[in-house]
Amino acid sequence: MSQLLYLDHNATTPIDPDVRDAMLPWLENEFGNPSSVYSLGRRAAAALNSAREQVASLVGARASEIIFNSCGTEATNTAILSAIAIDPDKRHIITSSVEHSATIKLCEYLATRGYEITWLPVDSGGQLDPDKLETSITNDTAVVSLLWANNETGILFPVEEIAAITTRKKVHLHLDAVQAAGKVPINLEELGVQYVSLSAHKLYAPKGVGALYVNRRARFTPLFRGSQEESKRGGTQNVASIVAFGKAAELAEAHLLMAAERIAKLRDRFEQDLLTMIEGVRRNGTDEPRLPNTSNLTFTGIEAETALLLFDKEGLCCSAGSACSSGSINPSHVLTAMGVTRDEARSSLRFSLGRTTTDADIDRALEIIPRIIAKLRALQPMGGSPVRMNA
Repeated sequence: MSQLLYLDHNATTPIDPDVRDAMLPWLENEFGNPSSVYSLGRRAAAALNSAREQVASLVGARASEIIFNSCGTEATNTAILSAIAIDPDKRHIITSSVEHSATIKLCEYLATRGYEITWLPVDSGGQLDPDKLETSITNDTAVVSLLWANNETGILFPVEEIAAITTRKKVHLHLDAVQAAGKVPINLEELGVQYVSLSAHKLYAPKGVGALYVNRRARFTPLFRGSQEESKRGGTQNVASIVAFGKAAELAEAHLLMAAERIAKLRDRFEQDLLTMIEGVRRNGTDEPRLPNTSNLTFTGIEAETALLLFDKEGLCCSAGSACSSGSINPSHVLTAMGVTRDEARSSLRFSLGRTTTDADIDRALEIIPRIIAKLRALQPMGGSPVRMNA
């Protein structure tokens, strides 16, 4: 395996060394249960409170509005299920056609339980029309649940306008900010949203810990019953990972604007050079507004799954714009919702940069990618389908 070239930060991020160092004591001598009354437990409880302050500061919230849990998926499920439990007579949910599977799978399940789901469309640039959202809201709408930033294309939804609409219509709003937090400025105090999902492993902290923001003025019912997290989320807290989450949030806030500017410049150079170097390449989604680190590109005439295997041999990690299942690639629901053809969706790749990405990394990627794309196209049968290679 060649030296790792990691361009898949939207999938997960490496643990920052400072985050690891902050976490280690809570995996060793500081092993107390934060619910215990003796000093070992009290120190753990104090560490949780400190992390809560750090996460809250990153997103412009109050510490009391942050509920720690296991991941972004749990946060999203909790928010939607809380909203429909609070208003059980309301049987309508609004979301979009390009959501993360955490939202899609839950809404599909709720549809089998008699809920009406409105799947808002997006345009060819991946953008949502706020007017369509507003006209979709009825007296029976229990909650609107939407991504802040799309995980595949990086497209940012107009959350300020969305929040203004739901506030005016007096409908609960949940935003999935798993990809947005730490990459774009967030001020939940000013936004006026009821629920927001967060996840640590997109912020250079470990997997298995997340948070749900619950506006202090919002009604809420927990998914897991218990005494922890002020009875808002039962289960003994993962102290070490929560401490890591807090430290990661602190670092993200400190470096947010500078890191975003540097990463966006790297991304733009990466995209522009690929578009110049390789024929038949197209960016999926509008140029702005989008995350500073994300690039989704269609390479006509190749099979993304095969490209990933060849990239891996070179040490380059990125993602297909679709999921692998039973040895075949299914077209990305995000790209097809944008009007991309099934063949084009199967030829699309997502590259997501991070704080560890350097100019040298981009130079190396710009050497590997054109060479692999040319190889795949040369192997393509005349007039036939792109070649697919087994792992």
